[in-house]
Amino acid sequence: MPLTASVPSPSTADPRRNSAPRPAVLVLADGLVLRGTGFGAVGTALGEVVFNTGMSGYQEVMTDPSYAGQLVTFTYPELGNTGVNPEDQEADHASIRGVIARQLSPVASSWRQRGDLDPWLKAEGVVGIAGVDTRALVRHLRDGGSINGAISSDGTEAVTLLEQVRRAPSMEGLNLAERVSTEQPYGWETLCPAGFDQRLQARPERPFRVVAIDFGIKRAILERLVAHGCAVTVLPAGSDLAAVLAQEPEGVFLSNGPGDPAAVSSGITLARGLLQQQNLPVFGICLGHQILGLALGGRTFKLTFGHRGLNHPCGGSGLVEITSQNHGFAIDGSSLPPDQVEVTHINLNDRTVAALAHRQRPVFGVQYHPEASPGPHDADHHFGRFVALMAERRTT
Repeated sequence: MPLTASVPSPSTADPRRNSAPRPAVLVLADGLVLRGTGFGAVGTALGEVVFNTGMSGYQEVMTDPSYAGQLVTFTYPELGNTGVNPEDQEADHASIRGVIARQLSPVASSWRQRGDLDPWLKAEGVVGIAGVDTRALVRHLRDGGSINGAISSDGTEAVTLLEQVRRAPSMEGLNLAERVSTEQPYGWETLCPAGFDQRLQARPERPFRVVAIDFGIKRAILERLVAHGCAVTVLPAGSDLAAVLAQEPEGVFLSNGPGDPAAVSSGITLARGLLQQQNLPVFGICLGHQILGLALGGRTFKLTFGHRGLNHPCGGSGLVEITSQNHGFAIDGSSLPPDQVEVTHINLNDRTVAALAHRQRPVFGVQYHPEASPGPHDADHHFGRFVALMAERRTT
């Protein structure tokens, strides 16, 4: 599938140096008001205010569909220092609604740079605010939890923004997966020619036929499936069991995505149907993992401030993986039927469920991101695990 996103050409000088700073304001639903300087698009953006602890990969975060409906606070103190390029995008366009930064770098310097962050955000319609004390904001979110907010750089008064924010819906109960999903099926069978991580594994003579359900899938996931020897057909989030089985898959992948997993009723129904198929491997990541847990009879709940970053330790059976994560909901481990489901990994920060596996069927899910774009790559072996289940199925 070709990369279609456009990236502005690199500028020889920072355009912000040629114009006066644009005032911007951040307002949270609890009444907190923070003022700074606007960048990116001029306008007002409402969404859930969250934070990401990664020290790199800001473009991957901004284009990850799992961040749909959110205003992302970056804890790393500077953004824009490596510019932007089309190879680092996880989708055609940015998915976040707003960016909150301590500082926007006046200079971008990278051999991979194809453009600057500020004009790219303008083109994508993403509103940003810089000059904010992000350390204080993150502590506020950790203490009180993720909360709705608004960024505005168009002169809207804080009191008006507060009224709008308090009328905005909570993330709980929102089915955002179908909003970001593909409308039409498509195939992904070859690696992109440049930019993506192309660590190749031992590839079978005949690729494994995988159907991926797109709840907000990242390109890096498709790339890792192909690198491990799969030919992938991507189907929309609302696809039913008949549509999936019509592809004669050797395995089914349930993707990451935004919103409340309990609201994705079509995905839960599909997963229940897949669990009834004889010996069909099923692998879920993030939202797909949560949908599997719900299909298996479990419950999900909203985390106070979520897990978002590249540095979350998860463990099981004496092993620890440093993982990339992006989710605001989790599976209630006590709600899973112990005779059917094993919790194989836990998040070592807060002991929430990080991975599960069915005890009798070739079905498993991980809450974190094994594709880990931009990193780390500790958990990449889960793609090999999925392929091994399909290879075993071929021989039985």
